[in-house]
Amino acid sequence: MSDSNIKMVAPPEGVSGEGFFATTLNDVVGLARANSLWPLPFATSCCGIEFMATMASHYDLARFGSERVSFSPRQADMLLVMGTISKKMGPILRQVYEQMAEPRWVIAVGACASSGGVFDTYSVLQGIDKVIPVDVYVPGCPPRPEQIVDGVMRLQDLVKSESVRRRSSPEYQELLQSYNIK
Repeated sequence: MSDSNIKMVAPPEGVSGEGFFATTLNDVVGLARANSLWPLPFATSCCGIEFMATMASHYDLARFGSERVSFSPRQADMLLVMGTISKKMGPILRQVYEQMAEPRWVIAVGACASSGGVFDTYSVLQGIDKVIPVDVYVPGCPPRPEQIVDGVMRLQDLVKSESVRRRSSPEYQELLQSYNIK
């Protein structure tokens, strides 16, 4: 087989050489953020045990860029709220959320964090979205580790497609205002 009948043409001006990228800054930043999410577990009940299984060797959430579990809100960007949240705990959850640096994302893991679960009482918060904005809901009571991994993957999809400027947009500021978050 001979290559003599293949003609090579020069690339157009400005699309080759050093510093050329075939993508946008939003895509690069989104890819970097999505594959380096640092989780902050806020576990109060049985969903926390399922999260421990998710971080263990069999499911290994580290494959998705969540290698480093942070127990400091200032060093995390993905808050996983797992379990029953009482109304007295709502302000503490909000404070933890506010201490996280932007950009920050929230996953409500399990029925209790999403909707209060079976605890339809005066003392249980009927969903954490009453005090902080939630990006992904993971159903189940308790959810299996596969479901938690799926929730993290859904969050990665959101993060990849999020604009770099979204956090400074008027819509996002309005969302935070609706929760009285500055």
